[in-house]
Amino acid sequence: MQHDEFIGQVQSRAKLSSRGDAERATRAVLETLGQRIPEGLAENVAAQLPHEIGEHLRRVIVAGGQGTGERFGRQEFITRVAERAGVDEQHAAYLARVVFEVVGEATSGGLMGKIRKSLPEDLEWLVTAGSRGKAEE
Repeated sequence: MQHDEFIGQVQSRAKLSSRGDAERATRAVLETLGQRIPEGLAENVAAQLPHEIGEHLRRVIVAGGQGTGERFGRQEFITRVAERAGVDEQHAAYLARVVFEVVGEATSGGLMGKIRKSLPEDLEWLVTAGSRGKAEE
């Protein structure tokens, strides 16, 4: 998937008014994800995404092989996405679901399953719900 197609999918599925909003949402979700998952996994995901989009994951990687690997749950994840995207938390949760859905379609090799397994249970629903799934488990 190319950059324009990825951003277009996020914009369309999230019903965002501009490509800039879709870019901002994508950046917010992937930077937050990059803080949460191990560095190696973040790099594997980034390598399968368009370069400009993968850089959002790489931007937060810390040297040494572990990434930031911060331990935070659903509420903190959503709060960080909301702050980065400049939206309320309910909208941030939806944007995360949309971005994860598009990332799932843009990657292969079971990467979304690996992401899901690296997250605590209370965050798994963001990865699996999709743009049309239930809002929460």
